[in-house]
Amino acid sequence: MLAGGVGGARLALGFYRTLEPADLSIVVNTGDDFEHLGLHISPDLDTVTYTLAGLANRENGWGVAGDSFEALAALGRLGAPSWFRLGDRDLATHLQRTALLSQGLRLTEATARICDALGVTAQVLPMTDDPLATKVVTNEGELDFQDYFVRRRCEPVVREIRFAGVETARPSAEVVAALEMADGIVIAPSNPFVSVEPILALPGLREIVVSKPAVAVSPIVGGQAIKGPAAKMLGELGLEVSPAGVAARYDGLIEGFVMDQQDEALAAGVRGMGLDVVVTQTIMRSDDERAALARECIELLRRAGA
Repeated sequence: MLAGGVGGARLALGFYRTLEPADLSIVVNTGDDFEHLGLHISPDLDTVTYTLAGLANRENGWGVAGDSFEALAALGRLGAPSWFRLGDRDLATHLQRTALLSQGLRLTEATARICDALGVTAQVLPMTDDPLATKVVTNEGELDFQDYFVRRRCEPVVREIRFAGVETARPSAEVVAALEMADGIVIAPSNPFVSVEPILALPGLREIVVSKPAVAVSPIVGGQAIKGPAAKMLGELGLEVSPAGVAARYDGLIEGFVMDQQDEALAAGVRGMGLDVVVTQTIMRSDDERAALARECIELLRRAGA
């Protein structure tokens, strides 16, 4: 599975509850990673890990359920930046990750240790151990992703997305092995531009996806993104704000596409792109719905030859 953000984490949980954990590998976007307060922050990795561990804040999908923010408040009083909300339990994860990296571990190895400590038995893989940063080119200039997403709340108009460091970054050996061994690949209902395309931009990964049965789940339902700025970005980049716009973005990569029943009228057009389309409930309000959507994806993959 290729994933990033809350939508990716929720569907990952559906697969985690449907498959044997050893049969599931989740390749997670790290283009959102950044250094803050001297710590290495990996938002998408943490969202996936906390969700699989049963620790995630179910209301907003990110962070740790029941977390407090005493350290953040104290940092603010001392004049430190407090715009990126780090809960006290969440902070422990960043402290440990940073300590492990400072000892010479790769991000992949540090993530494995954190997952093991939290009881997560599926393989959660950072897409790369190398620096790669998503940059958002806007009407106000180029912004680091977290500046755009959190500090500016996605307000600037997006003109372009670029990935700094993509020329030298390489997928980890673990990511390449997981994708090459996979029976099929699922692209999560994550933002195509800033969650999925950073993964696909790494050398060789797009080619592996093309060589495998692959399906994608639309993050757009009824003209809106369930979470995040995907719909806003589609419109500002001149693309159709619909499941069809997402499917077109994955042209040549996938054989199957899953879209919500609210958009059933658009299914014929997506089928016209040569895709096997499933129309179903994709808004995952419960663990049962997450597992049901995972099973739909598995069946679609089987039809694609997995």
